Amino acid sequence: MKNIRFVTLLCLLFATPAFTATSAETSIKAVLTAQVDAWNKGDLSTFVTSYAEDCLFVGKQVVRGRSAVLARYQKSYSSAAAMGKLEFADLEVHEVDPQVALVIGHFHLTRTPEGGGDAQGVFSLVFHRIGGKWQIVLDHTS
Repeated sequence: MKNIRFVTLLCLLFATPAFTATSAETSIKAVLTAQVDAWNKGDLSTFVTSYAEDCLFVGKQVVRGRSAVLARYQKSYSSAAAMGKLEFADLEVHEVDPQVALVIGHFHLTRTPEGGGDAQGVFSLVFHRIGGKWQIVLDHTS
């Protein structure tokens, strides 16, 4: 009987990290899917709700704070044509600890010539679990 309890305990100990990683990956990918959905509906306000209040966006310039990130997106993507259709691909989620994860991937915007033509690039994100919710604290997009 002691052996069964010991084996059960070992199984639980070794299964928990895999469950946590899968849960974090699933949750973070759900956040990114919600971002894509909001973007493709032209809803930048909802798109940036995945960013922490005190986030950093690093691109051609450094932008600090969710409201400044929203203003940057609104300026850069001021029309439906400029926004186009967003897709993320090749997503990799790497959980650093139960509260922090790194994500890398590719983005692609399908746009008309009037909207600026197609655009694509890579991004790396640092997610932090804040109040039980995964939020972007650092976005580096190029």
